[in-house]
This record gives sequence, C-alpha cells and structure tokens, in this order.
Amino acid sequence: MSSTTLTPVAQQWQTFDLLLTCIIVANEAGQIEWVNSATQNLFERSRRSFIGATVASLFEDKESFQKAFDTIVKRRSVSVAFSGGIAKFESTETVNAVMHLSHDNIILELHPIEQQALSERSIRLARELEIYQETFRNLAHEVKNPLGGIRGAAQLLELELENTDHQEYTKVIIAEVDRLQQLVDRLIKPAQSGLQLSVFNIHEICERVFTLLNAEYQGKITFVRDYDASIPDIKADKAKLVQVYLNICGNAAQAILGAKEAIEQPKIILRTRILHRYLLLDKIYRMVLCLSVIDNGPGVPANIVDRVFHPLVTGRANGTGLGLSLAQELVRQHGGLIEFDTVPGRTEFRVLLPMEDSHE
Repeated sequence: MSSTTLTPVAQQWQTFDLLLTCIIVANEAGQIEWVNSATQNLFERSRRSFIGATVASLFEDKESFQKAFDTIVKRRSVSVAFSGGIAKFESTETVNAVMHLSHDNIILELHPIEQQALSERSIRLARELEIYQETFRNLAHEVKNPLGGIRGAAQLLELELENTDHQEYTKVIIAEVDRLQQLVDRLIKPAQSGLQLSVFNIHEICERVFTLLNAEYQGKITFVRDYDASIPDIKADKAKLVQVYLNICGNAAQAILGAKEAIEQPKIILRTRILHRYLLLDKIYRMVLCLSVIDNGPGVPANIVDRVFHPLVTGRANGTGLGLSLAQELVRQHGGLIEFDTVPGRTEFRVLLPMEDSHE
C-alpha cells in the first residue's frame, strides 16, 4: 500500500511496521488507533479488527491492565510496565507490555515471554537435525551393501534347499531384509531427491489431505478447515508438501484415536495463515506461510518432547519414528521449519515456509 492511500494515522505510525516488536498505538481514552504487522501475527487478527477497540480488552486481567494504563495517563509518567496474559484465538499467551507516553498517544510494546525461547529452540533444533540426519545417512549407506549380500545369499540357499519347510526360513530372511532395505531407503531418500518446484495455491494441498483424511477417519474425527483465502500462490514441491502435511495430520489422528482415555469430541483443525515480517531460522522474511494442524488429543508424550523430530523416536508402540523426521527434512529443503506447542487437550504443529527471500 503506498503512502498516498494510507490514512493520516497510518502514515504517522507506518514505520513501526518494519519492527518485529509488537506495537499498539492508543489514545488517552484507551482506544486503539493503530497496530503493526507483528501485533496482527501475535493475535492472529487483522488490523481492522483492532481499530476502535480498547487496549484493556486484549488482556485477560482487564482491571489490572487498566490501572497500569491510567497511571501513565493521569501521572504523565514516561513509561509503565505490565505483565499479563493476552487472549488469542483458542489460546492465551503471557506478554510483557511496556507503555510509553508520546504527546497525546500511548505507545505499547508487547514482548511475548516465550518468543525468544522459541526462536532459540528452532535454531537449536535445526542444528541438531542436521547432525542426526547426516549420522543416519552415513549409517544407512554402510548398511545397504551387507543387506544386499544377505538377500543374495538367502536366495541362493533357497534354490539349494529341497525341504519346503526349510525354504520358509529363507523366505523370512528375504522378507526381513527387504523391510530393512525400505527403512534404509526412507532414511536416505530426502537428501538424494531434489525439489520439483511449481507454482500453486497451498489450499490445493490442504483440500487433498482433507479429502484423504475425511475418507479414512469418517465418523471418528471431525476435521475443520480454517483457511485464509487471500494467501498468494507459493513456489514449492507440491508432492513433498502433500507428504509433509499428510504425515503431520496422520500423526494427530493416530494420537487422538490411540489416547488412553477416549476423547469426547475428537477434532483436528487444518489452518492456513500468513505471518508478516517473521523471524525464521535467524532470518527475517516479509511473508511466511504457516500451515497448522491443531488437535485436541492427549499431547506429545513428555519424554520425547525435545526429541520428537529425531529419527526413530516415536511415542507409539507401532510407530517407526520416521514420519515427523522426514517431514522436518522435507520442510528444511524448502528453507522452512516445523515447530509445535503441546499441552493435554491442544497440540499445534506449524509448518513454516518462507514465501520469498529473506531481508536480513
């Protein structure tokens, strides 16, 4: 939007749009006059929905916040700090709010307490995955040749055996070798295969995955589509992103249905959003696509929360531990990352994909 089409208020504060810090501009009556892009991302709301609302309405403890706000207005203090929870869509988050007096306006800076920790965790996770993936690829290459030798020997032995009962043993050996070979191939494949890029709308993937899931779990789980239809087309590998989204959704479905205590109303939400000026893997992007899978299952087991993306780590007795690891690898090939938050009753996995080159 050019400066000639902006309102006078927006023109005055538009430089704040370049900041990653959440900025809210309010008048002395406490009514919101403007918010920047980072604030829209934090609250998952459009700028228009803020205008005219009271700042206090954003906080869970409205009375305590109002007292802090009144302090800066009545005493003309330079700045006042407040910590409390903000109400987001289906969730809450604790922030530190610093209010500054600027002529006839109050400027608020919101700093999510977990934001820095999440950024550091994402960078650490990416580095860990690089080490694990390289280790497993090297191991897989070392295992492939012996497996081929074992299979060949078993086939030759099968031809020499006259007793059909003994041939059953060689068939078991061959079958198990083939199973291990497939596992090895899955460990190696993401690194060997390049991206087949094309331009498409991300909701083509969402709808395809929704159709598959709805057919498989019809009547057992309710799937809710929450799409932002304004998201522009993305340039990516469509087949790989289908696999990523399907793996994450499949994990969510299996977690719900495999819960020790039955979930009363099993539900999975497929959500798409755009994050503006978002910090992803230590780089700032003007737009980042966020594909979310939100379920009301029991949550990721506490003993694997820090290792959930590591190869061969699983919380299910019959799981391979490769689904999320491979999904993370495929997303990283696109320059993105998968992150998650989990508590009993609400787990959200987010696929974050840059829509363009980074700016910093």
